Amino acid sequence: MTLDLHGIISTVVTPFDADDQVDLDLLGPEIQYLLDSGVTAICACGSTGEGHALSAEESAAICARVVKEVDGRVPVIGGVIQNSTAEAIRYGRALKAAGVDALQVTPVHYVFAPDADQTVDYFRRIGSAVGLPIVVYNVVPWALVPVDVIERLGDVPEVIAVKQSGGDMHLLADLLHRVGDRFAVLAALDDLHYPAFAMGAHGALAAIPTVTPRLSVELWEAVQRGDHREALRLHNVILGVWRAIDGPNLPARIKAALSLQGRDGGLPRHPFTPATDEERAVIADALGKAGLLTAP
Repeated sequence: MTLDLHGIISTVVTPFDADDQVDLDLLGPEIQYLLDSGVTAICACGSTGEGHALSAEESAAICARVVKEVDGRVPVIGGVIQNSTAEAIRYGRALKAAGVDALQVTPVHYVFAPDADQTVDYFRRIGSAVGLPIVVYNVVPWALVPVDVIERLGDVPEVIAVKQSGGDMHLLADLLHRVGDRFAVLAALDDLHYPAFAMGAHGALAAIPTVTPRLSVELWEAVQRGDHREALRLHNVILGVWRAIDGPNLPARIKAALSLQGRDGGLPRHPFTPATDEERAVIADALGKAGLLTAP
């Protein structure tokens, strides 16, 4: 199963209103902004999109709206963050019906950890039941799938990519070295995209391009043409923004960064609350230095 995933793949926030309901109408302008910035694909209902807090029905409605707004211009990836094969399949089928081109699926990450055989079978069963390409979302620090197991996922035809996060640059290096010719290896190390691209990562699927899509696309393009001086400059500009938004309440901080750019990402879902005034001040300062501050 094939799908060309490369370059800057942006996540998209899920806007919630004051009643804690999904506001689908706010998705349209955000999708257009990301597309106009040159991203190569869009991922909905992942971590940035608070996918862990969404029902299957909400996830499907969000993805259907994203698919409609994208209108075939780039692939759409739908996030599945579940802890059982049955629920992952249920979500996956709902997102397939909504029209997504691929799924982004976390490993099981509750207290009880499946072994290597169970992990491989988890992705195999999801792929067989849903019939869509799968991006393995290797994000959960206490449940990272090791490279030996990811190598075995080469026997699962639906698995086409690995999104490596969890802060482990060493695992990203091993993935590029050992499976980079079999899977698209996508960096989600938001503060390390420049070295990841220089090492040969096929692209990024991450949170920071949601805030800095144009700068992130320019960084990718600079590395591809070998302009490392410009790439390093862009890396440092983007790093300042990432340091300002990175934190436990990341989706809310990202939404604050969007509002400071004149974009409306809505509210975070309860129990999380909007960024504080102090957090917004830090984010505003970073956006100003990056030339991205457009709203008070």
